[in-house]
Formats: sequence, structure tokens, C-alpha cells
Amino acid sequence: MKRTRLKRRGGLGRTAEQLVWLAGGLAQSGSRIEDHYWETQLARLIDETLTDNDEEVLNAALDHLYSADARAYDELADNIESRAECAAGSLSEHDVVLIAAPVLAWSRYRIPAANIPPAVLANLRVHLQAHVLAKGAKLSVADFLFSPDQLPQGYCATAEFAKVICGAAADNLDLHIDTDGMPETAQFLSDTRYLLAAVAVPRGAALFRWQEPDGTRDGALEQWRAQGGACLTPLLPGCAVDLVLPDSYFAASRAADKDSRPYSVRASVAFLATTLETPAANLRAVVAPFWERTLEEYRIGFTVRGRDEVVHGVVWPLLGAEDETTDCVAQIETVLRESGLTDVVALEHHFPLEYCDDCGAPLYPSPEGEVVHAEMPEEQGVQAPRHLH
Repeated sequence: MKRTRLKRRGGLGRTAEQLVWLAGGLAQSGSRIEDHYWETQLARLIDETLTDNDEEVLNAALDHLYSADARAYDELADNIESRAECAAGSLSEHDVVLIAAPVLAWSRYRIPAANIPPAVLANLRVHLQAHVLAKGAKLSVADFLFSPDQLPQGYCATAEFAKVICGAAADNLDLHIDTDGMPETAQFLSDTRYLLAAVAVPRGAALFRWQEPDGTRDGALEQWRAQGGACLTPLLPGCAVDLVLPDSYFAASRAADKDSRPYSVRASVAFLATTLETPAANLRAVVAPFWERTLEEYRIGFTVRGRDEVVHGVVWPLLGAEDETTDCVAQIETVLRESGLTDVVALEHHFPLEYCDDCGAPLYPSPEGEVVHAEMPEEQGVQAPRHLH
């Protein structure tokens, strides 16, 4: 997930100022022993702030550092994320962490967010412990496959959820999710679903399989895709799926954001080739940068070769430190050509970040250099989502 800050008005409160000072000290530290001092002080104050449910204080400190000190901003963001996904240090006898196992999916139909039956949950537990977690790690798996809209919103909510599921992990028990009042899931052609879990180990012990001498991340991912995928795919009927390596909550979420960009492009090409009954080589893609104050994202408008009507679109958001100097266009073009397209048009004009006034969908670039609504031909009677997530 991209760390993007929106500047707020007003001065910093006392706690936010203290967070800024501690993060600045950590950023300027010249030794590991000094790092330990700053990290200990920062962890204590972040834990207090998370426990007090004071999201505004955390955001105020991050907003200030985002424009004032990039290194200190990264240190503070890393420490806030770490304390939130580790349940704000609430379990002193264990090392615990909230983990996510993202599932990329696309479908011409609605992608479900669903309860996980007990038998499937038991199988997922077996494969997580066998292929992803270190030997002897205790585990709790939530019995629901979350959409992005249903994940904990904000650091404090994440810490509160982590406290509950990490406590269950310490007891080696799975977690039942009460879905009453859960937010509705927006409908996209391509989207991500999240299996959430928590792992607990004795202090200082390995958490993940790749921390052990004979384990690797690549090996864990290969086994998880094969074994975990066999469990998760039936929960997403009518969907093509791909699994991202399970990892600590924020790291896995960022990996899913990154992997979802090429996945959405490939899904779009596959969808159009099937729906329009035309080979991918008969499609054309128009790629253009979309700006607000700075470059925010690239949008890809798809047409049938020889026609100018945009029939579908994909958003390729910038992530992390990416900006106008990052060669995202080359990355996008590579994915498009690997997907079978031979006609790719890259526009350099700065387009405004515009959306449809009626339905809120993004507007996409056309071959004529205009921003337009993506509309499938009327003769295609498929009720598909208007754009990819």
C-alpha cells in the first residue's frame, strides 16, 4: 500500500512533536546501539498512542515529516507499521505479528468476499504451518476472506485487530469474524482478497520458513501457490487467481499492490480478448500520465485496432518512491507486449486526474489524446465492471 500523505493545517501537538523528534534522532543515528535507544523510546510512545486510539496524532507526525525529512518519515512510518501489526507490544511473552496472504483475482462476475468453511480453514492452517511459517510457530487464521474495503482502516484499527488475532495465535486458536455490519465490497473486474492470520513464537525465535537454514522465500511462495492455492481457489468460483507470498501485514499489502498492477493489465487483455472475441494482437493500448499536484498514476485505455472508441481501462498507480522520473511506461509496455499486444501508444501530455461525474469511474486516454469514458460495445451483452481495480 502506497504511503501517501495529505498535508493538514494546524500545528503539531505535544505527542506528535515528540514522535517527530524521536524519528529524527533515529534517522540521524550513527550506530546500532544508538538505533536501539531511539527505537525503544519510539516504540513506547507509538504503543501508547495506538492504545489511546489517537490516529490523528500519528498522521500529524507523518504529515509533518513527509515534506520536512524523508528519512525520518520512513523511520516513523516503519515503526508505526511494525508496532501496529505486532499488536502494540500487548503480548510480552511472545513475538507476534499480524500477517496477510493476498490473493489476486479477476472475473467477469462478482469477486466474492466470503466466509471460510471450517474444513478449508483447517487445510489452510496446515499449509501455512508447513510452507510459510517456522517450525513450532503457533497460528491463528481468520475465517473470512477480506476485500480491501473490509480490512482494518488505519493504524489504530489495525493494532486493535492485531491484538485480538495475535492473542488467539498465542493460544493456537483460529479467529471467527463477525460479518454483521461489515462494509459492502465494491465491484471490480480485478481485485485483491486477503486471508488474515497471526503467528506467535517464543521471544527471539524464527517466525517464517525462510528464516530457517533450509528455507527460502521463493520456495515458500512456490509451495504456497500450489498447496494454498488449491484451498483458496474454490472460495472464488469463476475467478482466475494468483497468490502473493504471505508476509507481515503491511509488507504483504504493499507486495499485493505492486503485483496487482501487471496482473490487472493481463486480466484486462484476457477479458477483452474473450468478450470481444478477438486476439490480443487486435487490441491497441493508449498509455498516459495523470497528474494532480504531482504525477499520481498512469491510465491505460484499450481500443480495438482500427477504431478509436475506448472499450476498457486500467489504472496503474504510482507506489512508494515512484515519481515522474521512474520509467513506469516501459514497465507497462513490457506487460502489454507480454500479454500479446503489438500496438502500444504512449502519450506524454499531462492529463488531469478526472473521473466520471455520474458513476465515479476514471476517465481514460483515447488515441486522439482526449480523456473519455470506457464503454463496451452495445452488441456485447456482458454485464462487466467498468474498470479494473
